[in-house]
Amino acid sequence: MNANASVLVCLAPGSEETEAVTTIDLLVRAGLNVTSASVTDDGSREIVCSRGVRLMADAPLVEVADNDFDAIVLPGGLKGAEAFRDSPLLVETVRQFHLAGRIVAAICAATGTVLVPHNLFPVGNMTGFPGLKETIPEEKWMDKRVVWDPRVNLLTSQGPGTAMDFALKLIDLLVSKEKAHEVASQLVLAAGIYDYREWE
Repeated sequence: MNANASVLVCLAPGSEETEAVTTIDLLVRAGLNVTSASVTDDGSREIVCSRGVRLMADAPLVEVADNDFDAIVLPGGLKGAEAFRDSPLLVETVRQFHLAGRIVAAICAATGTVLVPHNLFPVGNMTGFPGLKETIPEEKWMDKRVVWDPRVNLLTSQGPGTAMDFALKLIDLLVSKEKAHEVASQLVLAAGIYDYREWE
């Protein structure tokens, strides 16, 4: 599709660092332009993640929310997801991506904590962290490592252990299956991991 695609990855205090960093890393390997944006009360770019790892975002969300990105990524981590949920700017940014037909990608706690309470996807199959399954309506829940619903351009995934699957699928969608295969081949993926070659 677009080798010069750009992706906005949002970060908040308590975001799950494996999900955030893995996604950013694989997207950069694929040659995508990645901007990380902090969602904080004070505009700080330094984020202390769920396990205490410190990440430095490129910019506060308010400075980049209106830029022309092809996809937005919401990592999980319950505290980080709650910060997203409680940020009017973040919620409105996701809503605008959705309305414009751009990809919204959420993993782990972000699906049920951010997308569902704000009813951002009245239609859409999705997954999330299995331990938070009750936060997602039963008729939308799919017990798969990665769920892509092309009707609404929604990509969701389950947790830190599915972050590579999640990022590879995003590369497939934004660039090509060939590029996802190229990136995957560098990673020595575990046998039996969700197979990028079998994607529909």
